[in-house]
Amino acid sequence: MANLEELEKYKKIHMIGIGGVSMSGIAEILKNWGFYVTGSDTAQSEYTDDLISHGIPVKIGHDIESVAKADLVVYTAAISQEDPELVQARKLYIPTIERGDFLGLLTKVFNDTICVSGTHGKTTTTSMIASCFLEGKLDPTIQVGAFFNQINANYRVGNSEYFIIEACEYVESFLKFYPKTEIILNIDNDHLDYFKDMDHIVMAFKKYVKLLPSNGLLVINSDDPNCSALSKCTEAKTITFALNNQNANFIARNITFNKNGFPTFDVYYNNTFYKTISLSVTGMHNVLNALACISVCHIYGLNKEQIKNGLLKFTGAHRRLEYVGEFGNHVTVFDDYGHHPTEIKATASAMKNKSYNKSWVIFQPHTYSRTKNLLADFAKALTLFDNIIITDIYAAREKNTFNISSKDLVNEIQKLGRKAYYMPDFNEIASFVKSHALNNDLVITLGAGTVTNIKDLLVEKIDE
Repeated sequence: MANLEELEKYKKIHMIGIGGVSMSGIAEILKNWGFYVTGSDTAQSEYTDDLISHGIPVKIGHDIESVAKADLVVYTAAISQEDPELVQARKLYIPTIERGDFLGLLTKVFNDTICVSGTHGKTTTTSMIASCFLEGKLDPTIQVGAFFNQINANYRVGNSEYFIIEACEYVESFLKFYPKTEIILNIDNDHLDYFKDMDHIVMAFKKYVKLLPSNGLLVINSDDPNCSALSKCTEAKTITFALNNQNANFIARNITFNKNGFPTFDVYYNNTFYKTISLSVTGMHNVLNALACISVCHIYGLNKEQIKNGLLKFTGAHRRLEYVGEFGNHVTVFDDYGHHPTEIKATASAMKNKSYNKSWVIFQPHTYSRTKNLLADFAKALTLFDNIIITDIYAAREKNTFNISSKDLVNEIQKLGRKAYYMPDFNEIASFVKSHALNNDLVITLGAGTVTNIKDLLVEKIDE
């Protein structure tokens, strides 16, 4: 059961930027706990629509009135300190707290918070663990960074000590958490608008691991050299998983893929056969994510059948190589959130296990800093697709002080001897792909921004 003592002094909570995937999940959890929640956001979205349908008032634009009635104001890191609602809260001496700090408070409410972290794969692995815990009837509270089919939402309020949550390293927000278990999937060079270099990122993860209690659990990918050293930072029990390191506690062998690209593999625990597992998602990277999940669930006492069934029932998180539909002569469309070269390579690799003619990628770079710092890596990763279309960089939280544009990425791809098209207009992209894609081609909209909207311009609706 959640211990709400620390939060109970706040009856009315207002949330600025409530339409974000994390903020909307927090809002729903708070409402389920009996708090009165209001919110505002700059734009309408599926998340704001859901919140309103569940009885949470959301204003598109500023909501000074709700701020004035609040006992606490929660805001996202993307909100300017000059935001009128934040200014009003401070003027009225209403406490304010940034989303990461508040999420830390939520993790403190539970005796057993299971934090999934790493540069790639957090949402998928969080969802896999949640699926297995639901299969084992452990009744967890869940917050995941995407819509999760099995709970028909991005959150679930349980009635147990378990809180399964993503823990993001950006701005070191995961250092505000109170974890009992940490899963670290990988450590890669990302968020370089905040981190100075790779050493800075690794140092943040070392500090994070030190948060574990001595009776906690650390689960790490021993194929990743940056992860392997982390066990020295804690007295907690360490379990390892890997695809290549045969000394890991959990490893996968005899991996095969069916015609949909879904893997089946034998799991070995301490070099002894454990269970044959089949997944309903594609890609070798998901075999690794599944091993992380299995490692956690085994320690938490789930039996092998519950783990097997929980993983099989997981059909993928929203926007993780998600099948959208078709157009023309059986041209299939997928949508994916990948916005780092490592993720793009994993997506391209997963697609190669599917049957298709030629591949098309429509890529929207995410943030100027990431595009500038990883330009050559992006170009190399995108050449794994047959046809490449690049649209404008999605700025997110940044201004273009980096003197970078999508045309630079197109030029970098062309230096590698491959053709790439720069197209800023989404309608133009949809028309171009529809007129050039051939029978049994595969198209993927790729990126963490608005590129996902192109899928709706491509796929033919049944009722049309």
